[in-house]
Amino acid sequence: MTNPDRPRTFSMVNREWDLLDEVFAPTYSPSTGIALEFLGLTGTNSLTPSSSLLEIGCGAGVIAIQAALAGCTTVAADINENAVENTRLNAQRHGVSDRVTALHSDVFDALDDGARFDRIFWSSNYVLAPADYTYRSVHERAYVDAGYRTHRRYLEEAVHHRTDTGSVLLHFCERGDIAGLERIAEECGRELRVLRRRTVLEGQDLIEHTLLEVLPGPLAEAERGSRTSERIAASGARRGARRDRAGAAPDRNRAGARLTVTHPHALRP
Repeated sequence: MTNPDRPRTFSMVNREWDLLDEVFAPTYSPSTGIALEFLGLTGTNSLTPSSSLLEIGCGAGVIAIQAALAGCTTVAADINENAVENTRLNAQRHGVSDRVTALHSDVFDALDDGARFDRIFWSSNYVLAPADYTYRSVHERAYVDAGYRTHRRYLEEAVHHRTDTGSVLLHFCERGDIAGLERIAEECGRELRVLRRRTVLEGQDLIEHTLLEVLPGPLAEAERGSRTSERIAASGARRGARRDRAGAAPDRNRAGARLTVTHPHALRP
């Protein structure tokens, strides 16, 4: 259950947003802000107007609605019915109900046959739980993925819902099981290409967030020789150095603001 004392609205990207019970609260974690930055939706928008976006795990709808405000047609899907309703409320609040379709969906299950998108995005619930883990609430699904089943489905199925020139993006974090994610990608015949990295201070730790592109096997092989990004596993070798720097200089964004959050396991506001 969420904390009954948490606010009913919150501020982000210079806008006010509604927040319903049992819905992920973006103000308690840096992940939504980082995702907006990765997608170029914090102010100067880089998404192509009139393009289409599918967001998996939309939560309160901030990312999908920011994309709609940038001119995109968006579909926002979530397994949490409260999150779907929350996205609809915020689409109405910001006048983009005509460009935002909110779906109650377990990953891609509720999509129309043949639905294709220019960009598919998921800011994942990267905390790995045992495969037989029992969720205590629907809210917990925003943080925890039992056996990484949802990650496997996303890696396996997302490429089938993109347009011929579209992209599949995954926002992951080093608090998750990076080696496990790479293993699943290999089993699914997928390549993970690093597009961007962002390190923030979460509690006492410097934590790296990564924007990945999910590539189908043949395309991944064709691009293997020319890509310039590093393997995800390289981040593990850098963790010790970042830990050493944590006490000296906190990571800051371009505006100089410091981002702080508690450990994901404790995020139950």
